[in-house]
Amino acid sequence: MNNGFVKVAAAVPALRVAEPKYNVEQIESLVIQAEGHAVEVICFPELCLTGYTCADLFAQQILLDEAEMALMALMNFTRSLDIITIVGLPVPFRNTLLNCAAVVQRGRILGLVPKTYLPNYREFQEKRWFTSAADIPAKTTVLLCGQQIELSTQMFFSTPTCNFGIEICEDVWAPIPPSCRMALAGADIIFNLSADNDLVGKRNYLNNLLSQQSSRCISGYVYSSCGFGESSQDVVFGGKAMIWENGILLAEGGSHTIDTQLVESEIDVERLRTERRINTTFSSTAAIECQRENGNTYDIKETELFVPHEFALTRKIQTHPFVPEGAKLDERCEEILNIQTEGLAKRLTHTNCQTAVIGVSGGLDSTLALLVTCRTFDLLGLDRTGVIGVTMPGFGTTGRTYNNALQLMKTLGITIREISIAKSVEQHFEDIGHDIAVHDVTYENSQARERTQILMDIANQTGGLVIGTGDLSELALGWCTYNGDHMSMYSVNTGVPKTLVRHLVSWLALSKKMATDILMDIVDTPISPELIPATPEGEIQQKTEDLVGPYELHDFFLYYVMRWGFRPSKIFFLAQTAFVNSYTSDTLKHWLTVFYRRFFSQQFKRSCLPDGPKVGSVSLSPRGDWRMPSDASVATWLAECEKL
Repeated sequence: MNNGFVKVAAAVPALRVAEPKYNVEQIESLVIQAEGHAVEVICFPELCLTGYTCADLFAQQILLDEAEMALMALMNFTRSLDIITIVGLPVPFRNTLLNCAAVVQRGRILGLVPKTYLPNYREFQEKRWFTSAADIPAKTTVLLCGQQIELSTQMFFSTPTCNFGIEICEDVWAPIPPSCRMALAGADIIFNLSADNDLVGKRNYLNNLLSQQSSRCISGYVYSSCGFGESSQDVVFGGKAMIWENGILLAEGGSHTIDTQLVESEIDVERLRTERRINTTFSSTAAIECQRENGNTYDIKETELFVPHEFALTRKIQTHPFVPEGAKLDERCEEILNIQTEGLAKRLTHTNCQTAVIGVSGGLDSTLALLVTCRTFDLLGLDRTGVIGVTMPGFGTTGRTYNNALQLMKTLGITIREISIAKSVEQHFEDIGHDIAVHDVTYENSQARERTQILMDIANQTGGLVIGTGDLSELALGWCTYNGDHMSMYSVNTGVPKTLVRHLVSWLALSKKMATDILMDIVDTPISPELIPATPEGEIQQKTEDLVGPYELHDFFLYYVMRWGFRPSKIFFLAQTAFVNSYTSDTLKHWLTVFYRRFFSQQFKRSCLPDGPKVGSVSLSPRGDWRMPSDASVATWLAECEKL
């Protein structure tokens, strides 16, 4: 296994109806191509050796014999190949005919899986020729190609890298598809050999079906349906080749093409297994299924070992896994903002607060929190003057952020208060005996805590709530002052990572036309707590990403650490793929090491977070998704980082 990835393929060959010799030659051509690409398992369409549309020709003995000869030819062809090939053919069995999938590797048939659900409605008449697997013994053998081959639906296959099961076309359309039980029994990937004709709107329906099924089973799902070459006497088969992983489409072929198709991708089996372990409903369902009458027992057929091939990841790895892409952009951003707004609305109504107090710095986080607060007041029908924006210039405040903060508050129509922290912090330094010329952690944190005290006291004055501005990425890295900006009365950004904060502010500026010039300048401003004096030119000197690393990398690391529990070596491998044109391997290793050090050492700050809404799949709330001892050792993780 290559970092948990298994390379698979869905193939749609050219074929001729009722000419198995020609068909197996086309199949062999695609098999050898896939073998050259290090594919481990390749799936072909239903009845691909004969063609699905042979109709009453399935009663002709010569066709059945030729199909068997074609399978023997394929066995011989694969004698020296590692790749596992799944093909469809009609198989005679005890005076019946079965629609089967044959699994072939290195010159052997590893098993036959018969089709259970035979469509016999509208354009389909499969019961005219075939018998359902439900009407034969659950586990038996059949003589085929000179071998006694196991014939069963209660069977899946185990390779050195994964377990996979097989269902055929209509099986997945059934109310309880066989793949559900296979997945519960341990199959990581399901291969579906199909003959799916094209109708208006059917492809979208099929996509939804396969997306849901792969999600329900927390599995990979490889789908191959016959295409050009099948009879078009009454229906047309456009050819569909798709690879899904837990609801996500990894790769698909063209539609209505006359060319052969070979669609390849890598399914992350480790990711699927992690999700199944986390999802207690999945394991509970598996336990219940095993307790049913006859249990949920499957024969597991071992495959041959693979000779290692050179592995290259072809599937796309997003650089910003938290940030929506494409058509989902508007919907996702609106949904996140609605979750934040509704959460704050509930807290305001519960506490009967008429004001909300927020520190506005002119930076990204406070900007998003302010926009959410204004949306909340609008939702509740409250006057925006109840939003009290407090700008608190300090030793590091620059004109750019100060002016942006003021202009934004004026544009939004909220109450503005300006309170300089300089004198009070200077007095504090005098009280504790700290040299103001020493710009250390005391110098920085004193300012952050002074600002928080001001906000808390104003909230007491006005009967309001302090709205927190810190985001998920800062919590992961501990880039916040304990009992300073770390604390609030409700933290609306606590579930939003920094890359998404930037994106949400940009989206509001450009799509909602909200203070566009001001918001876009805030987006373009370097991220900084502004706790160190500016340069002589008045520019920001303390840039967060120079100190703790690029947030796009830390958000990438955070996603794979929290959502999938991957080890450092795999995250490093994924980062090399995602950021191949942006960062060197040495840079990735450095910041990954920094991430783990900070993530472990700063847990004590996360253990006492204020309330705030979860908006995505990752949350660090100690009351929800993440419970970690504050004194856990990071040694094991750093040791692996060192070896990268």
